[in-house]
Amino acid sequence: MKKNMTQEERYVMMTETPVSRLIPSLAVPTIISMLVTSIYNMADTFFVSQINTSASAAVGIIYSLMAMIQAIGFTLGMGAGNFISRSLGKRDEETAVRTAATAFYTAVSVGLLMTVTGLLSLDRLVRMLGATETIAPYARDYARYILLGAPVMTGSFVMNNLLRSQGFAFYSMLGITTGGILNMILDPIFIFGFGLGISGAALATVLSQCISFGILFFQCNFRKGCIRLRISKFTPTGKIYGEILHAGLPSLCRQGLASAAAVVLNVAANPFGDAAIAAMSIVTRYMMFINSALIGFGQGFQPVCGFSFGAKRYDRVLESFWFCLKVALILLTTLGAVSFLGAENIMGVFRKGDREVIEIGTWALRFQCLTMPLQAWIIMSNMLTQSIGYGFRASIVAAGRQGIFFIPALLTLPKLFGITGLQLSQTTADVCTAIMAAVIVLGILKELKEKGNGSGVG
Repeated sequence: MKKNMTQEERYVMMTETPVSRLIPSLAVPTIISMLVTSIYNMADTFFVSQINTSASAAVGIIYSLMAMIQAIGFTLGMGAGNFISRSLGKRDEETAVRTAATAFYTAVSVGLLMTVTGLLSLDRLVRMLGATETIAPYARDYARYILLGAPVMTGSFVMNNLLRSQGFAFYSMLGITTGGILNMILDPIFIFGFGLGISGAALATVLSQCISFGILFFQCNFRKGCIRLRISKFTPTGKIYGEILHAGLPSLCRQGLASAAAVVLNVAANPFGDAAIAAMSIVTRYMMFINSALIGFGQGFQPVCGFSFGAKRYDRVLESFWFCLKVALILLTTLGAVSFLGAENIMGVFRKGDREVIEIGTWALRFQCLTMPLQAWIIMSNMLTQSIGYGFRASIVAAGRQGIFFIPALLTLPKLFGITGLQLSQTTADVCTAIMAAVIVLGILKELKEKGNGSGVG
């Protein structure tokens, strides 16, 4: 498949190529990007865990801050990207260009605002995120550099999604994977070689993100057939922001609530000590790694879905969804079984010899493995509804796993069942979210089938 295409060639490819070939071709670069991103996040956790338990817990504390930054980037990036896919499917390139520029420059501006406000209230911020007296010094050192990199991170997340939405997943992968590999190389050099400790891990992350930003910016502005990020096309109107936020609201719900949930998780784990915070942090990062492959596959599905919906190829939307769901179920069932059996060994990789962290984390991981196949249905349902512009229903599905059910579970189950309740909270939320997604999405699938029949297609 040609990499340098005109917009017209890209349109034909996205609406005519068999989905069983097209989706994997778009998904593989995205899966690689997501896996590399998750691996370097796990690398931070692994190398920092070699310092001590409090430092390891600090990474989990600041994860909620990084989730906030990601929430901004993903909301604007996926919101703009999904709207752009539908606009290009309708052959409305001017709207697509203005949407891309508006999303990018807004993201960088909001990132700068987060840097300033976060640094001015750093001590208060880490306490709000759930840091204990022993964790707070490490959390401050880590957060300082992460905040400095906020504008670069938000901008990179937007460009990543803009490239994918146009079918340029390969170029997106180049930026993300280069930065990720660089981060994994720099982590041990900065942490141990230069003796920077946890600050070295954060500095490695920020520098790698700067490299990713530069590569993505080049790809967006100098590749044939790609929408350029011209400041002259920055159009901060209510209409464009409305479309971005309508499509991006599910990402805000998913990422924003992930941030809030991380804070609540840290607070819920606090009574059980630093070991519990560290254990749940490791499990969270590992599950992010597992889910990254699924999310990457789903993001290969989204531009196909958006283009097809914009072109009123409702049969193609349904075909793409069922194809992705089958693949996702096979993938997560397999990974869930392997992770369940190897849970203790997985925890031991991060905190070898720390029996308390290993024991708490082993059962938390095993409980989550039991509902891993359900996540295939949840995530694919969310991506379908988001891609076709069903913003409210997509937001409800996105909010379930990390907010509507997870946060109440964290606030109640540990009080009722102690540490076991903490370990069961995510599993409980997954079951409830899967049921809710079925109620919402089965109706949408029926609606799409009727539209396809009504249009005489499929």
